[in-house]
Parts: sequence; structure tokens; C-alpha cells
Amino acid sequence: MSQDLADRVAEAFASDGALARHDAHFMPREQQDRLALAVARAVEERGTLVAEAGTGVGKTFAYLVPLLLSDRRALVSTATKSLQDQLFLRDLPRLVQALGVPVRMALLKGRASYLCRHRLAHARTTAELPDRFAVRQLARVETWALSTRSGDLAELEGLDERSPVIPIVTSTRDNCLGTDCPEHRSCHVMQARREAMAADLVVVNHHLFFADMALRDSGVAELLPTVDAAVFDEAHQLVETGVQFLGTMLGTAQVLDVGRDLLAAGLAQARGLMPWHELQAGLEKAARELRLACAGALREVRGVIKLRWDERARDGRLQEPLAALARAADEAADALAGVAAVGPDFVRLQERVRTIAELAERFAQEPADGRVRWIDLSPLQARLVESPLDIRDMLTEQRQAAPRAWIFTSATLGEDDGLAWFTSATGLEDATTLRVGSPFDYPNHARAWIPARFPKPNEAAHPAAVGSLAARLAGALGGRTFVLTTTLRVLPQIAEALRTEAEWQGQALEILVQGSQPRRALLQRFGDGRGAVLVGSQSFWEGIDMPGDALQCVLIDKLPFPPPNDPLVEARVRQLRAEGRDPFDAYFVAEAAVSLKQGAGRLIRTETDRGLLVVCDPRMRQMGYGARLRAALPPMSWVGSEEEALDWLHELAAEH
Repeated sequence: MSQDLADRVAEAFASDGALARHDAHFMPREQQDRLALAVARAVEERGTLVAEAGTGVGKTFAYLVPLLLSDRRALVSTATKSLQDQLFLRDLPRLVQALGVPVRMALLKGRASYLCRHRLAHARTTAELPDRFAVRQLARVETWALSTRSGDLAELEGLDERSPVIPIVTSTRDNCLGTDCPEHRSCHVMQARREAMAADLVVVNHHLFFADMALRDSGVAELLPTVDAAVFDEAHQLVETGVQFLGTMLGTAQVLDVGRDLLAAGLAQARGLMPWHELQAGLEKAARELRLACAGALREVRGVIKLRWDERARDGRLQEPLAALARAADEAADALAGVAAVGPDFVRLQERVRTIAELAERFAQEPADGRVRWIDLSPLQARLVESPLDIRDMLTEQRQAAPRAWIFTSATLGEDDGLAWFTSATGLEDATTLRVGSPFDYPNHARAWIPARFPKPNEAAHPAAVGSLAARLAGALGGRTFVLTTTLRVLPQIAEALRTEAEWQGQALEILVQGSQPRRALLQRFGDGRGAVLVGSQSFWEGIDMPGDALQCVLIDKLPFPPPNDPLVEARVRQLRAEGRDPFDAYFVAEAAVSLKQGAGRLIRTETDRGLLVVCDPRMRQMGYGARLRAALPPMSWVGSEEEALDWLHELAAEH
């Protein structure tokens, strides 16, 4: 490594360095220095680094400072659009100012994040909106569109990502007119891509990265060959995200969208030339019948559930709905071919319905070797997916394409020094690995407890026992408790038992339950300082920062093993068995260890935080693999009884 870059990085993190001079609250950490120098070495040598950095290390600054000081072009990818905005709008400007480096930065998101002026113009006259609230939202978008420079819908406060207005005023790869669009010169998507290509550092997200690797539609594929370093923060989510987006997908919402666009364009530009209502109705009927066939006997669906392909496709149950969809799409394509000369909208619509017909025919056939199929079913749509089992081949291909630095970092990447949980699923066994522990004083500030006499997770009494225990612990704190469940199914049972026990004890606990309000509203209410108990499932296990005494008890209902009947899990089990490996040891326990670390990571977020972690699963005490899972957690002090746990919580409550 160039001594010059090493010296500059070390100077920036020193007690009297650039960061300390700019921010009086900056605290130099040995762990942060180690990570920053490892990143600098990877950037200089164009190497591959996989680094696990515990909570409190400050990994964001540890990778951004070397990038900014290296004078190299870089791509930074993180897990979500909100984390993207945090990096671009808060962290990077602070560092650029502190370091005094002339760096051009850009933010690049997917199409669905940017206003499409052409579709907005059509929406004014053709949009079919479900209610008055949506009409008011569209009016807000129209007003904002007159002044926005970026076209990023995140600028519109209060516009929910699930709003029915968003698909109407944004483009997709399928419906974008490209250079034929009358608004092409002022297109916000194209503007964002131009700014990204001209920038020294570009911030993207994992969904965009993998979707673009598959579809070549958002500019990342053109951008990646031009950068010297690619950094992936929150890298533990890469495999799951990649598997979702590198696959082939056919969704009933996709069919409904093209039907809606076909009807709107037909009535606006070619009324009377084709039976537009009938064509749209045919697509809609086919989409609904396909979703019904996918759902089978399921009538009520909460959230998104994965269904096994062989169960739904058995005896050819999906054959006729897929054939009907292909016929409806072919009929629409024939009609659109007859009016293609009217305008570019009809050419793109014809391409879209042909793609749907091709996908319907593909899913009617057997899946390709080495790929797994499943169905994502939600209350509103079914999505058929065929995907690779991991991202090894894709990442290997990208790493071999050109010499550049590849850096992957997260607070949880495995349980061993080789970080095998992550490197084996990504083909990064040859990477340099680094584990940097948290600087927090876990032994003195945190306690952990596994109840000894407790129903087993497969016993009917377990959810009620979890809820009752949560009420007793939260009662000692006056709230300030997370109850994390491994499944949505038990969530209402635990919440009800919690309410019942709290009432019996005379505790006035406010109990917030996932699904009762939007996630953001629940977190805002929980963190407002008045004390509450939040019962949540998977989406609350990570990415939540509740520093201070707002959260001082995290209770996990059972060990977070992957669901054995999940189609992806089943496929990975078959793969491991074919390789002669033990799936339980190599996969189930490894996955549980990482998920357990993620859930436990909600508890201690700063040097002064104190709290209690409870895992309501006696297997963590009794089974041989329990020692491995306990060792994966931060070095908390263990307590042996509910009395000791309550004593600790009473001590914390007295300080509140």
C-alpha cells in the first residue's frame, strides 16, 4: 500500500486530525483505524476485502474516508434507499467538508424512484385512481413536478412507497419510450445517469445493483466498468437480494399494469380502432385466474409468503392459467401491431405483452438445471420466480472482468474468522477477511438470559409463555422492550398474551404490534420516550437504531432457523447433501447464528447503552449447537434466572 494514502488515512482519524477538528464529538477508535487501513490497502492493491465490523466501530466513515482520499472513482452500494439518502445527504457532505477534498458525488436509484414527465402528462387525463386521497396525492406530485430538479420522489414528504400514484407517474423498463419520448431531453432518469457517469463517487443500493446486472436498465452496468473500487455496505443482505433480482420473474401486477397502460393509450390515441376494453379485460382476467391458481386453498394472505413450485404446479394446475395468459397477451400484441404506426407508446406496449407471453410459456415448461422456482404470494399479486441458488457465478464474473477493489462490510458476516457464512455463498473464499470487534463494554453494560424451564418452540404453550414473560420484563422497565418473533403466524398470539398478562399485573403498557400501523409510525411512537412494547417480526430484526434508554430489553421468541419448507432452503439443503455436507451444521445453524446477531444488535447502540437480551428457546441451553450460537453473540454477561433478569431491569429502570 502506498505509504502516502496510509498516512493520510491515519492522519484523518487521529485525535487531532481532520475529522476531530471538524467535529468536536469525534472519538478515535483503534477498531475504526484497522478497518480504514484495510480498506485503503484493498483500494490501492485492487484487492478484495470482506470485513465484519461490530456495532459502534463506525464502519461508514472507515470505508468512506479512504475512498475520498484515494483520488479513485468509486461505487458504494447499501441495503435500502433510505440508507442511500443518509449516505448521500448526511455522511458524505460532512466528510467532504472535513477532509477538504474536491469530490463530485451522485445518487443513483431505480426508475421507480424518479418522476416520469411523459407519464405524468398522461396521468392527468387517463389515470384511474382508487380514491380521493390518491387524487390529492397526484395533485401534490403535479405541483412538486414544476420545481423539482432531481425528480426523486423521496423529496415528497408523506408519499408512501405503496401509493397507487407512484406506478402511474414513474416509468419501468417495459414502458419507457427511450429516445422516442417527447420528454427525453428533460428525463430525470437520464439526468441521474449522466450525473452518475460524471461523478467520482456514486451511491446506489443492492436492489438496483442486481436488477441492473440482470436487465441492464439503470446505468449501473455502464458505470461499474469505469470505477476503481466497489464497496458494499450491509453486505449480509447481498445474497438474498441477488437471488431475488438475478432470476426470471412473471408477476400478475405486471400484467395488470400493462393492461391499464394499454387501455389508457388506446382510448387516448386510437379510440375505436381496437377493442381496448375487451383486451384489457382479457389480461386482467388471466392475471386474476393465475393468482387464484397460485393461491390454491389459501384465501387470506398476510404479507408475502413463499410457496413451493412443485406443490402448485403439480398435476398441471398452472398450465391452463399460464396458457390463458399467453393467449390474452398474444391477442393484445396482435391488436397493438395494427396501430404501431400511431405512436411509440404502442410499440413499447407490444414489446411488453410479447414479453409476458414468452414468460408465461417459459413457466409452463420445466425449470433450467441449477435453478430453483417458487411463487411469492401477497394479498394483491402472485409472482412466479426462477432464480439461481446463490450469487457466486455473477460476482466471480464481475470480479474477473477488470481489476478493481471489491470491499464487502457489515456488522454480521459470519461466526468464524474466515467469515465462511458470507464468503462461501458469494464465491469470495480467496478474499482477505477481517473481523473488528465492537468497542462497547458488553460485559458490564449488557446481560443475556435463556429461561431454563420454558415450553419448547414446537409446543402449543410457547407463544403464550413468551407473551407473559415479555409483559413481566417490560413491566419492570415501564415498556422500552422489543419482542422479536421469527414468524408472522405467532405474532398475534404473543401480543394477546402480553396484553392479558400486563392487565393482570395492573401494568399500563402500550403495546405496538406490527401491521397495526406503518413500520415508520410504529418506530416513531416507540422511540418518543414515553415507553412502549413493540412486537414485530422479520422487518424489525435489523436496520433499526434506538440508542439511549428508549430500548433496554430485546426478547426473541425462538432460535431463527430458516424455515425448512421454504423452496430456497430446500434447494440449498439438496445442494449441500449432494456435496456430502451436513445441511443442519453448515446451513441451518450458520444462518441462525447470523440472524441472532442481527436481532441482538438492536440492544446496544452507543457506549452508554445498557440492556437485557432474552432468548426464549431452551434448545440454546440444552443442545450441543447452543454453545456455538451463544459464542456468536456479543460478550454479554449471562444471568441464570428470571429473578436476576428482573433485578437488572429494575436497576436500569431506576436510572431512567
